[in-house]
Amino acid sequence: MPGETTPDLLDALVVGGGAAGLSAAVALGRARRRVTVLDAQNPRNAPAHGVHNFLTRDGIGPLDLQRTGSEEVRRYGGTVVAATATGAARNPDGTFTVTSSAGEFHARRLVVSTGLVDELPDVPGLVEHWGGDVVHCPYCHGYEVADRAIGVLATSALSGHQAWLFRQWSADLVYFSHTAPALTDERREELLARGVRIVDGEVREVLSTGGGISGVRLADGTVVERDVLVVGAPARVSSPVLDDLGIAREPVVFGGVEIGDRYPSGPGGTTSVPGVHLAGNVTDPQAQVVTAAGAGLVAGAAVNADLVAEETAAAVARSRG
Repeated sequence: MPGETTPDLLDALVVGGGAAGLSAAVALGRARRRVTVLDAQNPRNAPAHGVHNFLTRDGIGPLDLQRTGSEEVRRYGGTVVAATATGAARNPDGTFTVTSSAGEFHARRLVVSTGLVDELPDVPGLVEHWGGDVVHCPYCHGYEVADRAIGVLATSALSGHQAWLFRQWSADLVYFSHTAPALTDERREELLARGVRIVDGEVREVLSTGGGISGVRLADGTVVERDVLVVGAPARVSSPVLDDLGIAREPVVFGGVEIGDRYPSGPGGTTSVPGVHLAGNVTDPQAQVVTAAGAGLVAGAAVNADLVAEETAAAVARSRG
């Protein structure tokens, strides 16, 4: 019955073992809840050299952060299972059954924090350098690529905005028009005024030497030397758990341009399905690691408060006989 936990029924199951999910699990463990994290072990930021803008942890390797977070979950009595969730159902009593590569899990509440996937441009030689010499976020990577020869590979109307920002970190910046719509007159004037070189034509290949990027080859055969490429890849979410529970995705629009999609959530990561909470990039594509971790804490606290309310109501009902 609601408010009671049987031996195989978790208080909360966290689907996703990144910063958001682990943070939620730590909060729930500290609240003395029975919590398990399902970690598919394929974090979005795994190729990156380090996590930045995370106070006291700046530069830590993504996998090191994940390993440390998992240890903290276990310190507070939680468990972390290497598994991929494959589906879910809400049971008649309001609990949940989640299927996974490690079997079934049963829980009173769910926190889903499965992140997203970047849809990189289909340019030969690009994906191999993703997270290294191919970057997307000036605040995640700008300091590390400062004063290098940077190229912005334009794929949408927001690429001009990327170039506008990355100019802060390097005076040697080339904007490759590639497949993006033409720059507005205002943006073109701004970039040229700040010394950004604009190169028209589609990029057909990313060139490399010695393990790093050396430049790009255009459709007309022209080679432009560059050390770093900036791309604005759409960010897509996909969760069989949320899909099975009937939570629909919605587009994410920035500056009038669709930059991806997300599963919508409200305060505390609440969703249209009672008992299901979201945290991190699965609901906020622009969240960085530190903000995703913060969202995980908020979701974990919201889940605990919801469980306390349910348990209190059950206790009152029992006391009334």
